[in-house]
Amino acid sequence: MGNAVVVPCRPMDSMDHHLHVVLVHPEIPPNTGSIARLCAGTDTVLHLVEPLGFSLEDRYLKRAGLDYWPHVQLVVHPSLDHLSVAHPGLRGFYATKSAPRLHTEVRYRPGDFLFFGRETRGLPEALLAAHREETIRLPQNEKIRSQNLANAVSAILYEAIRQLR
Repeated sequence: MGNAVVVPCRPMDSMDHHLHVVLVHPEIPPNTGSIARLCAGTDTVLHLVEPLGFSLEDRYLKRAGLDYWPHVQLVVHPSLDHLSVAHPGLRGFYATKSAPRLHTEVRYRPGDFLFFGRETRGLPEALLAAHREETIRLPQNEKIRSQNLANAVSAILYEAIRQLR
């Protein structure tokens, strides 16, 4: 991202006071741009895990983030393995509609990572299976398949912030 502050991967202890939003293989630029603006406004680190479904130079991505990109703490990871190596021992919660637990039923802590999957498929099944006890969901009826990614991130992130404040 031309104007974004790209934070080099640092050890966990240097970023442990922040919450972290992780978008795994995001596909829709305006969603990611809106989430970037949300992260800028809440002092939350935004992690993008490649492959991305767009270029970081995408005009729709930039437009959705408005002029807040210089305030986004953005880290791009080439893979989930890379993120795990960069942040050993991270404490994460994994959003999926099939989780038994609501996002309000966990106690968030500073330094937590909130994982969200791509718009069309969600998080990889292997990741969810490896972290079944840490999965969370939003309340919703069965009339729709899923919530908009940016809305889901907002709801869960603001619950974590509410608890921490």
